[in-house]
Amino acid sequence: MRRRTKRAPARAGQRWRDDRGSDSVELAILLPVGILVLAMLVIGARIALAGDRVSGVAGIAARDASLARSAAAAQQTATASATEALADRDLHCADVQVSVDTSGFDSAPGVPASVTVAVACTVDLSDIGVTGLPGSRTLRDTATSPLDPARDLS
Repeated sequence: MRRRTKRAPARAGQRWRDDRGSDSVELAILLPVGILVLAMLVIGARIALAGDRVSGVAGIAARDASLARSAAAAQQTATASATEALADRDLHCADVQVSVDTSGFDSAPGVPASVTVAVACTVDLSDIGVTGLPGSRTLRDTATSPLDPARDLS
């Protein structure tokens, strides 16, 4: 007994049906989806890496600001420290914002006080170039450092 591997046409003149070209159609449908998934992975990795690099920058700036003698010096020191820390970590921010709460400097020596620094870094994502995805992401870090209660204000 012989088994047929192909089915014979039902009527004379009917062609064999095959699936030639279906692989091309599947590839044409799935390729854009694959590219979009890859772009999302790249964006997620870049945001996670930038977030890891931003964490701790405000702590460095707050610690340096707490060693300053005046509120104005603390503002300048915190801004310089945050900018330098971001540059040392190879994080290229499109916009860096450093806000320093120096109200603790108004308290009398011997009274517990602190300085708070908030750092915001806007990371540019537009070079990935996928339509519909955000062009940038702002990452934030905040830290508080105590002022020396025995500080000399002179």
